[in-house]
Amino acid sequence: MLIISLAGAGILVLRLFVLKKELKNISSQLKAYNNFSTGKKIDISLIDKQLESLGFEINTLIDHYISTNREKIRSENELKESIANISHDLRTPLTSIKGYLQMVKSKDLLAKEQQEYLNTALERSVHLEKLVNDFFELSKIASGDYVLKQERINITRLTNEMVLSFYSDFTEKGIEPAMNISTGPLFIINDLAAVRRVLENLLSNALQYAEGDIEIGVRKNRQSIILWVQNSAEITAEANNPEILFDRFYIADKSRTGESTGLGLSVTKSLMDKMNGHIRADYDGDKLTFTCEWPAAD
Repeated sequence: MLIISLAGAGILVLRLFVLKKELKNISSQLKAYNNFSTGKKIDISLIDKQLESLGFEINTLIDHYISTNREKIRSENELKESIANISHDLRTPLTSIKGYLQMVKSKDLLAKEQQEYLNTALERSVHLEKLVNDFFELSKIASGDYVLKQERINITRLTNEMVLSFYSDFTEKGIEPAMNISTGPLFIINDLAAVRRVLENLLSNALQYAEGDIEIGVRKNRQSIILWVQNSAEITAEANNPEILFDRFYIADKSRTGESTGLGLSVTKSLMDKMNGHIRADYDGDKLTFTCEWPAAD
């Protein structure tokens, strides 16, 4: 009996020794990892369910740390890029305005030339104001304080009203939009101001870049309401990746000298996400189509 007791005690002591050695091994691996001398995760050499579970949880924690750190680096890089782009976009019209105002002060200019420069400086200031407003709108949408109202919206009537409000713009460009809008009322439950802003941005974008025809449509598809704005467009590199059009700061005009701020479609995408809707961009031949989808209201 004594021999059995001694043997059991010996096995217990040996097991404790092995466990202590394995814990020391785990501690050493963690120390090496925390000192950035290795990127290797924890290896467990002892076959023990409790230690294997401990190693698994430690490795899971390491995976979370790696994922969080990567996300942090990505966010920091995006922030740096955003700041650089904002600085560029604000500096460009400011520099232009300053240049024109300096020329206005020149004594060698005729009154007519001074007026032309003043008008140009005013146009640049309007563009700058729109740019600042778009930046503000994007930041407001991203904040948790941006609350959407839930109201019943007749999307067919709203679309017709918005197209009518752009009548003079279509006429100026010699475009008569093709209307493919359901004759009966179709309803969604969402924020009227946000839906109106989405429509405004899509129509403005179509007018800005259309090479010819524009089509606006609204229809019901099962339990969804589909709205689309399509325009003929020059086939460019983004045809293979049209979703890039929603990226913040991306605009087709790399010189950024046109009227577009490059933020309209990004604002549109942010609003659609906020409304729990969906928007996508598709190229089909020489046609670019933006399609919005919301759940249909009863």
